[in-house]
Amino acid sequence: MSEETSKNSSNGLIYLILIMLLLGGLAFVAYKWSDTKTLNEDCANQNALLESELKDMEQMMAGYVGEVSDDMRKDLKAMLQTYDDLIEKDSSKSDSLNAQKAEILDLMNQLDKNKRLSARELSKLRKENETLKGIMRGYVRQIDSLYTMNKRLEIDLDETSTKLNETSTERDNYKKEAEEKGEQVKKGSKLRAYNINSGALRMKTNNTTEATDRAKKVYQLKSSFTLQENVLAIAGRKTVYMSITSPNGQVLQSRSSNIVSTDVGSLAYSDKKDVDYNNQALDVTIYYDVNSDAIDKGTYRVKLYCEGVLIGEDSFVLK
Repeated sequence: MSEETSKNSSNGLIYLILIMLLLGGLAFVAYKWSDTKTLNEDCANQNALLESELKDMEQMMAGYVGEVSDDMRKDLKAMLQTYDDLIEKDSSKSDSLNAQKAEILDLMNQLDKNKRLSARELSKLRKENETLKGIMRGYVRQIDSLYTMNKRLEIDLDETSTKLNETSTERDNYKKEAEEKGEQVKKGSKLRAYNINSGALRMKTNNTTEATDRAKKVYQLKSSFTLQENVLAIAGRKTVYMSITSPNGQVLQSRSSNIVSTDVGSLAYSDKKDVDYNNQALDVTIYYDVNSDAIDKGTYRVKLYCEGVLIGEDSFVLK
């Protein structure tokens, strides 16, 4: 066999092998294509079956879907009312609460626009509804807690105000009672004069004096009295003032500067006497020296003052 014949024989073998490999590849591709086609057909059949079953299910649930939609609308309306109540309770959160109301209104619009919702769409809307309800419950708890706290504070403030008013009233009552008692004590502590004996004296030849009712013989005017016992009065040195008013209405004065302050104003007085008072009854006599040769006839009125208060009155007549 020649060299050329041997070479041709080798090439033919290679070609044969290539053809067999190619045929094998084509057979494998054909097999895979057939298998994929079968799978696609099975998937298409399954999808068709599922779509058919879904349509049947939606038809079966058509009435239920409508009821759920109505219930959801009621829930959404109730949520809107709740948010209005929350805004009324706490206007500081009105922005965030109104934002939630806007989402609720958007959900209601979706329900109104799509009268025939699928079960899947309805399920999605229900999830959104539940999310909104959860947010609303959070606001309700938060605002109700603050509202309750504010109401508690208002009640506490009212109770505190009431207690303060009661305390103020009690204080005013105690103050008034103390003032009244103080006034009573003050009045009770004032001295009083009793057994008052006022009149005129004349000078006898032996340089002693005796009572007289003759105006032309008067040497002195005097008033004798007893300061009453008073345990409420403040013991110590006291000044008693005697004011004698003549028949012509003038107050007799040993000197023009004899003025005393009283609870009715400044008054002229005739003469005075200092005494040591120890809360016991004390006899006192005050004299007024007549400086003129004659004194008017008529009725003379005597008033006694101590610590700015009138403590006694008397009168006598000179002929």
